[in-house]
Order: sequence, then structure tokens, then C-alpha cells
Amino acid sequence: MSGPQPVVELARKFPVSRPAISQHLRILKRAHLVVESPCGNTPSLRAQPARVEALRAYFDRFWDHALESFKRAAEAKEDR
Repeated sequence: MSGPQPVVELARKFPVSRPAISQHLRILKRAHLVVESPCGNTPSLRAQPARVEALRAYFDRFWDHALESFKRAAEAKEDR
């Protein structure tokens, strides 16, 4: 997102139902990855870049650890 976006505009960009969009947005709001703010009669959402970056860093560490563990297991099996 480049800035606050109306929920209606966001929903148009995805080939899923409005209830599915609402469910995903609710999860993102609970995770504090987006913040909702009123914009007239339509709520707008704004990404929280620091929170998104923190989540990305967590997954990078997770996958680095998982792949390293997989590599060690594969090498150990190869040695047998």
C-alpha cells in the first residue's frame, strides 16, 4: 500500500468475496499489521511498515533455521 486505502478499493483488487476480504482484514488488524481509520463514511486501511518488517524478519529467521535443520538432517542421512 502506498498510503491509506479505502476498504472498498482494496476489495476490488482481489478475486474473492467481500466476506473473505473482511475476514482477512480483521486478522491483519488484530495482528496490528494494518490500522483502520475513518475517511468519511468509508473506513480506510493503512499498513504499519515497522510491524510488517518485524513479521518479515521473524519469517526470515524461521526459514533460515528450518532450512539449516533440513540441510543438517539431509547431510546426516547421506553420511549413513
